[in-house]
Amino acid sequence: METGSEDRMKVYFCGSIRGGRDDALMYRRIVEKLQSYGSVMTEHVSRAELSDRGEDAAAGDRFIHDRDVDWLRQADVVVAEVTQPSLGVGYELGRAVAMEKKTFCLFRPSSGRILSAMIRGADDGEQFVVSDYGEDEVEEVLDEFFCRLKRS
Repeated sequence: METGSEDRMKVYFCGSIRGGRDDALMYRRIVEKLQSYGSVMTEHVSRAELSDRGEDAAAGDRFIHDRDVDWLRQADVVVAEVTQPSLGVGYELGRAVAMEKKTFCLFRPSSGRILSAMIRGADDGEQFVVSDYGEDEVEEVLDEFFCRLKRS
């Protein structure tokens, strides 16, 4: 997948914005790693300056929704950090499943939270994969997923 920029994999990254920004630093680490596999269409989700009020988009919520669904349609793969509960991330994952996108969800049990059964229960080991991880192993877990993705 190390080809010209026009052939680079398009990665759609999901992380909480209005649901809470507690994991923004982890999102940054994930996005930086994802950039080694392709173009991250939603890199802005990892920006530290993005607050839980979301983007300052003059066009409003409809613009953000339509733009993001369009990006989701274009994506080759979806990666979501699902530790921080988020209605938006759940919606994006539902749309990704409906679009039959390869989807990888990352969850940190050390958060003390319990992942939604609708996310964990969707794991089929191929099209939709959920992986528990620790902060010190996120890059390794992503490497493993993308290595399997290349082989399939």
